[in-house]
Amino acid sequence: MKQKLHDIVLRRRALILAVFVGFWMVSVGARLVYLQVLRHETMVDLAERQQQRTIRISPLRGTIFDRLGHELARSVEVESVFAVPAEMDDFSRAAAMLGQALNIKPEPLRDRLEDKKEFVWVKRKIPAEEAERVKQLRLPGVHFVTENKRYYPNGDLAAHVLGYTGLDEVGLDGVELSYDHHIRGEEAFAMVLKDARGRSYDRSQTPAFKGQDVTLSIDAAIQLATERELTTAVHETQAASGCAIVMDPNTGEILALANVPTFDPNTFSSFPENRRRNRAIRDTYEPGSVFKIITYGAALQENLARPDENIDCFRGAITLAGHTIRDHKPYGLLSVREALEHSSNVGAIRLGLRVGTERLAKYAGQFGIGRRSGVDLPGETRGLFRSADAWTPVSIGSISMGQEVGVNALQMLAAMSVVANDGVWVQPHVVKTIYSRAGEVLSQTEPERRTVLTRRAARMLADMLEGVVLRGTGKRAGLRGYTAAGKTGTAQQIDPQTRRYSKTRYVASFAGFAPLQNPQLAAIVILDGPKGDHMGGTVAAPVFKRIMETALHYLSVSPDSDDAGVSTIAFNGEFASEDTSGLEDNTMMAGGNLEETPAPVEVVAAEQSNRVIAKALMPDFSGRGIRSVAQDCTRLGLRLVASGSGKAIRQDPRPGTPVGAGTICKVDFGQ
Repeated sequence: MKQKLHDIVLRRRALILAVFVGFWMVSVGARLVYLQVLRHETMVDLAERQQQRTIRISPLRGTIFDRLGHELARSVEVESVFAVPAEMDDFSRAAAMLGQALNIKPEPLRDRLEDKKEFVWVKRKIPAEEAERVKQLRLPGVHFVTENKRYYPNGDLAAHVLGYTGLDEVGLDGVELSYDHHIRGEEAFAMVLKDARGRSYDRSQTPAFKGQDVTLSIDAAIQLATERELTTAVHETQAASGCAIVMDPNTGEILALANVPTFDPNTFSSFPENRRRNRAIRDTYEPGSVFKIITYGAALQENLARPDENIDCFRGAITLAGHTIRDHKPYGLLSVREALEHSSNVGAIRLGLRVGTERLAKYAGQFGIGRRSGVDLPGETRGLFRSADAWTPVSIGSISMGQEVGVNALQMLAAMSVVANDGVWVQPHVVKTIYSRAGEVLSQTEPERRTVLTRRAARMLADMLEGVVLRGTGKRAGLRGYTAAGKTGTAQQIDPQTRRYSKTRYVASFAGFAPLQNPQLAAIVILDGPKGDHMGGTVAAPVFKRIMETALHYLSVSPDSDDAGVSTIAFNGEFASEDTSGLEDNTMMAGGNLEETPAPVEVVAAEQSNRVIAKALMPDFSGRGIRSVAQDCTRLGLRLVASGSGKAIRQDPRPGTPVGAGTICKVDFGQ
């Protein structure tokens, strides 16, 4: 009986043990299935984190080129320094030595190291000399990784168009921001293997995938000339700032966009915001008399005026709703053409009254006033333009002559380009082509177009604007060798104290195009707050003249005027305009000043015309950078075709060869 009872107890214990073992096996199996199947990726990731350290490497951005293939922005490889605190013995000593080598404060670095993190950035994207100083320290726990850094080889050239990038190679402004999703590329990773104590023992780095390359409509040579002339004008007039834009009115391609003051995108953080702001599209100003092209364009389009029709300017005063608006001169009877040439405010108001509130507001909108141009740059302002139902009884007069309106420089240039382009508005843009990583064309810009004026109305207005340059307020914008048309503007600024128009603060401007019958370029120049002489026709128009003459010569546009006795030549790095009288007394006009001729120039008489063509000798570009070469080519009127990067190693024509404006100069650059 006892034996039987003992057997029962044993079997029960065995059963309990079997159930326990079975339950344990099922639990372990279920846990293994959960960890190895359901949680496989998570556990692998955890194991990798315990065994390796992953460092994210900033992406390799695509290259930005100008329209002729010159590099404006590229990415270069640089070294970044990081530390592994687990491998370091003395944090204070390491921080002090690194601080001295890298020009950083040691205390914050020591605090980060003492946090005993597995990974600490010391300083990223450092110059080669700093990297060498750190390597010579041979500090334990200090390592290097190769990253990519954005580099602008031409410094501040086209800075407001290009923009800049942050530490992680993300676009922050300009084309770098607008096309960041194309240019940025993909991040790379550096894997550092570590042991159980967190010490590194091996490392590998994945390759970076480059972003897409972008070709701009900007021409580096025209951009350089525009920046130089604008900088000179701002300095000479003591203006607070200035901007200038050169555009192809037929395609909307922007060939140059300059702002003064400017900045260097390589070190953008060291410049204040007011120098980085793209004033050409972000600042709003009253256009003043340049706006009259819209008033006159509407009147011509609606057959409400004819160029040779007489209009009474009431001796320079007109009263609207009890408010008297006065002209700058007491004009009486003028033709419509003459009223525009002399920029009569009363003449513009009388035409505006003919057009009427609703129609004038409609035409202003079609010309692009009060709406963004859609340029592919960030931050463009819409401007200020109220709907017709918000106008006061005096608004029709103020708006007709360019008051109660706010525009940016690009909007106004696009409006002027309507006249140059036979009445068709074309969307301005700075990017021509985007390329895939394989070098194939991914996309090309197709700008928006809309018809604003008939060709007949546009041609009549263009002829009238030529009169502004020949006989009116824009005489100083007249080009040697080319016909030109344009309009001056002198707008009073609002005094922030009185909230009324100031009698001492002005915006001087000039917008125009050339040549008259087949316009190739349109340009606008704006000077904000010039001291002393502040009239658009005397301070802005000459800048337009110098920019356009340089650009037209550079582009080899054939002269279309009898006054074609001009060649662009270079003396001591300055442009000079030469004519036959200049040869007789051995003096040249350079930048508006008479200077003695400092270098011999070969002069060749052209049989087909009674003009003198001056030729200079080709400089030796050996060992010079692309910016320096481009600057000299621009000054000589040469067309530069560059390839490669680095320093000039080959050139054609050879040094010492006689050259003239329009000569193609091929230069190869290398290390």
